[in-house]
Amino acid sequence: MNVRVRYFASIREAVGQGSETVQARGETLAALRDELIARGEPYASALARGKAVRIALDQDMSDETAALREGCEVAFFPPVTGG
Repeated sequence: MNVRVRYFASIREAVGQGSETVQARGETLAALRDELIARGEPYASALARGKAVRIALDQDMSDETAALREGCEVAFFPPVTGG
């Protein structure tokens, strides 16, 4: 299924682009993240397991068990801290 993927902040800088359309093979956010990691660098480092990465599905914060849908938008970004 076609999924619009957006990258923000340090993740965008690492992968070198703000967005792309991905032909996802998996059905969940976790599967999509794993597919992107499997591309190798720079995705592997930017989205690595164990690294704090927040994910939104259609602009709603989601956990990795959320199901993908044709044409959905997935956003990856680092946690935000403030003061």
